[in-house]
Amino acid sequence: MKKGLTKAGIGAIDDVLFIQKAAEYGFEAVDLDAKQLVDTIGLESAQQLLKEQGMIIGSIGLDVEWRGTDEQFKQGLEGLALSAARAEQLGCKACTTYILPSTDEKAASFMARSISRLRWCAEVLGVYGIRLGLEFVGPHHLRTAWKHPFIWTADETLEMIDAIGLSNVGLLVDFYHCHTTGLTPNDLLRLKENQIVHVHINDAYDLPIEQLLDNDRAYPGEGVIDLSGYLSSLAQIGYHGVVSQEILSPKQPEGTWDDLLARSRSGFGKVSK
Repeated sequence: MKKGLTKAGIGAIDDVLFIQKAAEYGFEAVDLDAKQLVDTIGLESAQQLLKEQGMIIGSIGLDVEWRGTDEQFKQGLEGLALSAARAEQLGCKACTTYILPSTDEKAASFMARSISRLRWCAEVLGVYGIRLGLEFVGPHHLRTAWKHPFIWTADETLEMIDAIGLSNVGLLVDFYHCHTTGLTPNDLLRLKENQIVHVHINDAYDLPIEQLLDNDRAYPGEGVIDLSGYLSSLAQIGYHGVVSQEILSPKQPEGTWDDLLARSRSGFGKVSK
């Protein structure tokens, strides 16, 4: 598995410096917007930067508003091919999005529309050899944040993936969401390697699970999640992809970029033993 970073837990940092700093602290992948990087420094410079730093782009985000109006979706879909092309040119193989566990729309109609729209997105991504990872979201407070409950477990998300019916669609496994939905390391052993597109690592404070907030997470090794167990299970099923740190927090973490990168490196070291 490759050690990766998102900017969540690091803060606002220029993409070029982010790549350089991530490499300096022993990381092998970063999650960022490939198109934005190319727009900023050019394609050849972006390719050279990644090569020089021994870095890959673990995942791009799905920049299509598939939850919104038809017009919003169509506008986003028009730009997806270029985003996917840039990702392919930089060697990125994954694109991810999240599924909230409740909605103001009736669940059945929202599900039908979501399946159709995500299938469209996956078809576009597939042309460029990119997989789409769907992230189930577990924290209890989000299950009632909108009118109607939706899906929030791995099994439900896998059913949705089956309904989409394309081989390049799979799970984004986030350990925080595993913890908040009761998905154990042993449960991960039921998955096949090809069902997982991408992984997020983070930790949880020592609170009752129903009190854990989505945007208040701990750094790896600083909480109560059995991260070593989850990583061991991924290794047993043959997952060799990126495991990216994602630490959502209500405010910018204290410390310099170097402080936070060192903290992140230390966390990975604690849980990877």
